[in-house]
Amino acid sequence: KGKAKGPKGKKITLKTAKNSIRISFDGGRRLDLSKMGITTFPKCILKLADVDELDLSRNMLKKIPNSIEKFQKLRWLDLHSNQLEELPKTIGTLQNLFYLNICNNKLTTKNLPEELNLLKNLRILNLGLNCLDSIPTSLGALKELKELGLFDNCLTSIPNSVKKLPKLKKLNAERNPFLDSIKKEEYVDSIKRIETLYLVQEKDLCCSCLKTCQDERDKLNKLKNTIPSPSKKPSFPLLLTPNSTAKDNQEQWRLK
Repeated sequence: KGKAKGPKGKKITLKTAKNSIRISFDGGRRLDLSKMGITTFPKCILKLADVDELDLSRNMLKKIPNSIEKFQKLRWLDLHSNQLEELPKTIGTLQNLFYLNICNNKLTTKNLPEELNLLKNLRILNLGLNCLDSIPTSLGALKELKELGLFDNCLTSIPNSVKKLPKLKKLNAERNPFLDSIKKEEYVDSIKRIETLYLVQEKDLCCSCLKTCQDERDKLNKLKNTIPSPSKKPSFPLLLTPNSTAKDNQEQWRLK
């Protein structure tokens, strides 16, 4: 007996693809083939390679071919919620790409092409819900990147070259097994920049403004004095003994 074949999936014809082209809000042409039950990349869409946006999300794709490089006008590429285990190196040729979503796939760090760092105009990159155990430092070359999703992976750290990208405003790295648990919150909301800060001396303030500032400062001081400082080692006298359910599984939940 031969190998059991996987689902064939829906066959996309050129006519179907042409009927799936939509005009996006900014006037671009978007080829929307999401939720079509596609298992293999439809070769016929290579004849529509002049589209500005391509949506292949929520399908069953395992591979994107090297021929993706024919979509040179592509600005927006959505591949999320497939079964991709790798990406082609030619994805780095899509120099106009500013949005790339490859969330919820089966990508590993080993199969993440280094050529991603060639996408110099990329603004949004979503790598969440994959199997990444590290992030290549080379992604620090994406100087235009504003949003980066790394949530729900196997990351233990994030390279400084990525965290300190000059235009990065949003970094989501929730639910990763970071080595330093104290720093985990830092990755969730690490990009906190003060837009404008004005400092003046008291002598430069008018009487009413000075009084307002002094009143606010007094309120803060009173608040600090009334709130007790939390104990470094919180005590939970009623939780000294685990309940019966926890006892049965204590080897699983006990911190080593």
